[in-house]
Amino acid sequence: MGMLFVERKSVSAWARLRLALSLCLGLMVVGWAAAQSGAPAAAPAKTPPILGTIKAINGQTLTVTPDSGTDSTVSVTSTTRLVRVPPGSKDLSQAVAIPLSEFQVGDRVLVRLRCAGDPPVCEATTVIAMKKSDIAEKQAHEREEWQRHGIGGLVKSVDAAQGTVTISTVTAAGKKEVTITVGSNTTVRRYAPGSVKFDDAKVSSVAEIQPGDQLRARGVRGADGATFTADEVVSGSFLNIAGTVSAVDAGAGTITVSDLAAKRTELVKVSPDTQLRKLPANMAQMIALRLKGGAAAGASPAAGQGTPAGGAALGAASASGSGGGAGGQGRGDFQQLLNRLPASPLSDFQKGDAVMIVATGAQKDAQVTAITILGGVEPLLQATTQEQASILSPWSLSNGGADAAAQ
Repeated sequence: MGMLFVERKSVSAWARLRLALSLCLGLMVVGWAAAQSGAPAAAPAKTPPILGTIKAINGQTLTVTPDSGTDSTVSVTSTTRLVRVPPGSKDLSQAVAIPLSEFQVGDRVLVRLRCAGDPPVCEATTVIAMKKSDIAEKQAHEREEWQRHGIGGLVKSVDAAQGTVTISTVTAAGKKEVTITVGSNTTVRRYAPGSVKFDDAKVSSVAEIQPGDQLRARGVRGADGATFTADEVVSGSFLNIAGTVSAVDAGAGTITVSDLAAKRTELVKVSPDTQLRKLPANMAQMIALRLKGGAAAGASPAAGQGTPAGGAALGAASASGSGGGAGGQGRGDFQQLLNRLPASPLSDFQKGDAVMIVATGAQKDAQVTAITILGGVEPLLQATTQEQASILSPWSLSNGGADAAAQ
């Protein structure tokens, strides 16, 4: 069947932020050492630095949870250099010396160690920190950028030589094809196979994008709405399920669905990272109306097809657009609207409910893992599968991108 688009973990760009933090902190340590000695940086010490998050602070001791491996206990002495830098810094030019008392649980740190003895005893020579609240502020800004200046859809065609990707998307004004231009400065990433986390997305290229993929881009929309210049692109290939719930096992964290298109039963795992949402009835009816080429954006729904409140919600999505300005009016995509829906617990889904699911895995697998589960979709299942796939992206129903995966 066609691909279903349901937005997952931003987009924002938590993967880029996490990688940038790692690279920036590492570069700053090397740069600072070179600046102090007046000579090129020496070969790396035998004991590698620790990059991670402060888990606990006890007197002069930090417990750091690294990005990989087990927790490490770090001793801070009177000679340890303690500094803080803002997220995005590429050197120590903006570093500010701070006392240990200003470190907080949740701060991101890079710790340079000096070890001696057998067994070795280690102490910190340098601790470079990025404040938890500063990182959260940067994440919130990037999340807003993805929401205000993002677009999502099903890949129709790819011209790697020209650096263009054409997607099919559904806006408040109806179905539309948009050509996305990917330039030399565009960041291109791709979902890792089998992963439900946005921050597992790998650096990729236009050549890896295939027709039928789901794609989300952040950038600037053309005045006619038919073109889009991308600053960042994320793509992926996912299993899509549309059907009715036949069983829910809250204890096991699974939901069993009868897939209408594949004519088979799918056992779907609901993980802590799975996004669960339910469409209000009036919203589902109006989205279905758009899919069927019905009323234009802003028009009042026909009798029995929604309430003024639902019409106002769609109008707000249209007005917000996917990039603001003159080019955004009337062309806001439904990812932005659905992104504002509250989360639903698994217990809200009952036998007989209609659902659309985006999952990792393949239909041959005994069990797949859901990225997103969207309920209340009875009217949408009357549309063709191709149209269903144009509604959402894997990142539209998250809290703006990849916050659940952010460390």
